[in-house]
Amino acid sequence: QVQVRESGGGLVQPGGSLKLSCVVSGKIVAVSVWNWYRQVPGQQRELVARLTTTSGGTTEYGDFVKGRFTISRDNSRTSILQMNDLEPEDTAVYYCAAFRGAFYWGQGTQVTVSS
Repeated sequence: QVQVRESGGGLVQPGGSLKLSCVVSGKIVAVSVWNWYRQVPGQQRELVARLTTTSGGTTEYGDFVKGRFTISRDNSRTSILQMNDLEPEDTAVYYCAAFRGAFYWGQGTQVTVSS
């Protein structure tokens, strides 16, 4: 069984920063692809960032990121999403999805950007 847990969400003012962490535990050798998604109630889940470890660390980001966020891997079981210059439109639940033959999802962490 594989468990995925996100942390680091919270309330931040516009222009502020947050660092989200995703830790994977359980029966998984290594994560092939780290994914961060976000979802606003009533809207579809959208890709925020992706890190493919099997291709030398290739990254991709949603168009809305515009250089503000960075995805990285702290170790084989931890991914970090550094978010800078946050905007109210970034308010959402952020989910980590670790892929290794199947997607393993966390429960999400709430990010609220408001003054």
